[in-house]
Amino acid sequence: MKNKYITIFSTALIIILIDQITKFLIKTNFQLNQPFPLINNIFYLTYRHNSGAGFGILQQQRWILIFISIIVIGFIFYYFDRVKEKEILLQALVGFVLGGTIGNLIDRVAYGFVIDFLDFRIWPIFNVADSFVTIGVIGLIIYFWNK
Repeated sequence: MKNKYITIFSTALIIILIDQITKFLIKTNFQLNQPFPLINNIFYLTYRHNSGAGFGILQQQRWILIFISIIVIGFIFYYFDRVKEKEILLQALVGFVLGGTIGNLIDRVAYGFVIDFLDFRIWPIFNVADSFVTIGVIGLIIYFWNK
């Protein structure tokens, strides 16, 4: 197996594990909508069910969001061969998007919603998978912009 596949898949796997473990811990230790302040008035852990996508769009559109996730994953797999062995940053960013997408897809398939819990009070509540998808997409935009 080529090193690029190891980098992409191991990055994605680590993100999926961190995402699912944190969601499990929140789900088993918090009541729904229960806020827990880590930094008072700034950062809380708040257990929420999100039946839509980011910023509250596509609420109750589970199957559309599952389909979009599958399309994103398929797109990533389709373009794997275009990623060169020496492009380590690109491999990591692809792993971020892949891992985050799969992390939220697991929730949508298992529960019909995504478990969110990172609450900065000035931003919609999100999770680890959301963070890595966002970092990955922004990183990919910058990466290809500079290429």
